[in-house]
Amino acid sequence: MDLGLTDRVYVVSGGTRGLGFAVARSLTAEGARVVVSGRDAGRLAAAVEALGAPQAAGVLADNADPTSPARLVAAALDRWERLDGALINGGGPPLGSVLEISDDTWRHSFESVFLGAVRVARAIAENLAEDGSIAFVLSTSVHVPIPGLDISNGLRPGLAMVTRTMATRLGSRGIRVNALLPGRITTERTSYVDGGPAGSTTAAIPLGRSGDPSEFGRVAAFVLSPAASYLSGALIPVDGGASA
Repeated sequence: MDLGLTDRVYVVSGGTRGLGFAVARSLTAEGARVVVSGRDAGRLAAAVEALGAPQAAGVLADNADPTSPARLVAAALDRWERLDGALINGGGPPLGSVLEISDDTWRHSFESVFLGAVRVARAIAENLAEDGSIAFVLSTSVHVPIPGLDISNGLRPGLAMVTRTMATRLGSRGIRVNALLPGRITTERTSYVDGGPAGSTTAAIPLGRSGDPSEFGRVAAFVLSPAASYLSGALIPVDGGASA
């Protein structure tokens, strides 16, 4: 199936590794162009090289920085004179118990995970034409708390409601907004979580295994593409059936 992604341009925040990079790779494999952002200059350069400079541009940016959204939009418009959508992704917040996490940690996580994502989505939406598409990377913690990830459990459900609210607000302009809910997928973040209080196992996953980032990337590419033209306001689990 042709996803209709050829020559389309997408911002992929947090696109230098893990799930973000997997989505950027899937988009470019289908002929799209991407602006990937990251906080580490070396990883950013490596990601752009791996994706191919003709189809990828990099912006050193942090979602928590209020100047990042405008710079991401400008990078797409300056390089390719168009913008068709965005995958809004970022690093996960620290592990810890809601009974012990400090106010400062909550504030920093809110600024990065929640408000940062909203800012990027707002800037992208302002520059999209009809048939544009936005997808948030959230978590299955939207529905069921994950032990040890108490900050994520608190912030992700709010972003799920932002997703659905934006889908309602932007639908009249022909812009779709969805969220992807990854379960256990093998990334550096998974290794970090496994080393903390959350732990993890594949026993509760009906497919009996962890997912590969490329499997998530293909789902995200479809959701962002014109092929998913009647999909909006959806919270889509990519978790091997664990949410069932």
